[in-house]
Amino acid sequence: MVDAPLPSCSPRGMFASHATVAAVKSTIPWGFLLLIPALAATGGTGVILAMGRRAGPIGAKFKRMPFIAGNGILILIPSALFLASKAQAAEFDAMFYAVQAIELIAGATNITLLALNGRDGLKMKGWLRRKPA
Repeated sequence: MVDAPLPSCSPRGMFASHATVAAVKSTIPWGFLLLIPALAATGGTGVILAMGRRAGPIGAKFKRMPFIAGNGILILIPSALFLASKAQAAEFDAMFYAVQAIELIAGATNITLLALNGRDGLKMKGWLRRKPA
């Protein structure tokens, strides 16, 4: 009995061509030129608006920020640069997919933490009702 090859889990087989993936992965690092200053400005204005307070929702937001920043600096940016390099070289190997998986998990974590910060910000402004105690 001859085993049939397993279906490919490559971007070409599931989502897009390798050329499309390479184009997208090569474009993402250029977005850092806008994203990083925007996040720094957002964090800076948050510190100014907090006016030294660290209790309640402001405190929760401040506790999340080191994780968000660390995740971005230590995982997301290096992953994006690595994946862009691999994609430009058309090296869609196991390492590419492993780093892609790590990047997706780290990105989902950051989106969740940023959404929690957004929620707390809306509560502080009164645009989102607080749950009764």
